[in-house]
Amino acid sequence: MGPLDPVMGDVVAEPSTEWREVTLPGEAERHQRQGVAFAEMQGHKDERFGTGRALHRQQIAALRATLEVAADLPAHAKQGIFAIPSKYDVWIRLSNGGFNRAPDSTPDIRGFSLKVLGVSGPAALGGEAVSQDFAMINHERFSSATSEDFTTIVTTGGSTPGKILLGLLKNPRLIPKLKHVQAALKEPFSGFATHDFFTAAPIAFGPYAVRVKLAAASTEVNPAASDDWAADIYQRLDQGPLSCDLQVQFFTDEQHTPIEDASVNWDAPYLTVGRLMIPRQHADAGFGEEVEAATFDPWNALVDHRPLGEVMRARKVAYFASQQHRSAK
Repeated sequence: MGPLDPVMGDVVAEPSTEWREVTLPGEAERHQRQGVAFAEMQGHKDERFGTGRALHRQQIAALRATLEVAADLPAHAKQGIFAIPSKYDVWIRLSNGGFNRAPDSTPDIRGFSLKVLGVSGPAALGGEAVSQDFAMINHERFSSATSEDFTTIVTTGGSTPGKILLGLLKNPRLIPKLKHVQAALKEPFSGFATHDFFTAAPIAFGPYAVRVKLAAASTEVNPAASDDWAADIYQRLDQGPLSCDLQVQFFTDEQHTPIEDASVNWDAPYLTVGRLMIPRQHADAGFGEEVEAATFDPWNALVDHRPLGEVMRARKVAYFASQQHRSAK
């Protein structure tokens, strides 16, 4: 593989800095109620599965990697950890997205989270940043525009069949949205090495705003991968290293790249800003426990890459409640 240079699917003009966040009245109180709902569901699931996260409870694999920042990026892309060509150590957590622990073949959202270590600068939550986290899923957008519907659907969907039915009877407008979620869960997923992953919601990129994508490392699909996602990724790494391009999609305007509506696919080209290099490695139980105990939170971020939009503001509250519940560090 040649030198790491920026790769553009289309020409990326100077992006806009005219993005804005819009906070509606009562948002903070609503987010607190949602955090309580997630913590309650997390507690119910802990009774069955043991202490764990609210969402993405089932860790598939813990991997070590490095992130190489591309050289010769355009000026507008030289922001935060991408300001200069650098190499960072990275922890990777691969996961199934639900409240439950289930066979890998069960339809689910899949998570690919990065913890970029060795960063420095003001943190999004105050103080000095110790990592830059990217929490990504195998869908380019969320099923709901805002956190309110998402929380109701997820907490309803995580209940017993009787409670799901009762919840839908009380709030029938959610039926189409729940059907959309079910359809998304049934979309084919070929594996963590062969699928693209997305932040699905925006983050800051210096004065700009972006969504982040991790491009698939391979096009060679293993038909048996869904029987055991961990076995698939470790078998690939036994054969050789994997590399994935880390790309960003810049805000252009509210019509094509809305900040506050997480259910819209952004209509903008991608720019490669780095490469994730995953070396050959085997499963390491001790490292896996360390990763499982760690927090992978989009708000573990530099100010330059702080999360944006209502869904991300809701995640700040929900993630904190979940971390407190499981005494995460």
